[in-house]
Amino acid sequence: FHQVCGPFNQTARCYARPVRRKRKDIPSHLDDLPPTMLKKDYANVPVINSVDDVVRRLLSLEMASQKEKMKIKTQQLVEKVRRSPSDNGSFEVQVAMLTAKIRSYEEHLQRHPKDKSNRRRMLMDIDRRRKLLAYLRRVRYDTFENTCKELNIQYTQPPPYYRRVTKRWVVKKAFCLKVFQEARKLKAPQRLKQRREWQARARAAKE
Repeated sequence: FHQVCGPFNQTARCYARPVRRKRKDIPSHLDDLPPTMLKKDYANVPVINSVDDVVRRLLSLEMASQKEKMKIKTQQLVEKVRRSPSDNGSFEVQVAMLTAKIRSYEEHLQRHPKDKSNRRRMLMDIDRRRKLLAYLRRVRYDTFENTCKELNIQYTQPPPYYRRVTKRWVVKKAFCLKVFQEARKLKAPQRLKQRREWQARARAAKE
């Protein structure tokens, strides 16, 4: 049995076809790279100035992949915070490299929010960068401020340690406090005796 497909059936099929949603244009942190800039591997080649325009266009960022653009962006961020031209491993440089990777992960997850593997990698890099910034904040605060300013990082202090309060924990804490207070009462005469001995020694030494 062969059923002829009439115009009404064709219209119904087209109507029932799911409509594809247009993807929103997500701004990228690589948009500020000029397309005429050369790739990292060909930027310092002396022969590059004498090549044809077509070859120069093939070696520029216009035809580059995402990985090659990331190399340029990471180098730009590192140049902002490095201490010297030979500095490749300081805490500031590590923070800059992690920042470039984190921003790349964020853009990828905006397009693919169910990618759990890359989300896990991003959270690991964020935690690592937080530890490096916490060390810089504790040891070299001026470098920490300059790094956050140059890389446009908003640093927030981690919350204090929080423990869920339970009835058992409250009873245990009250018992420990009571034991501590009783122990201090028992040791009070001995501490008073030691204090008087120290005061007597100090007076004898002055005389």
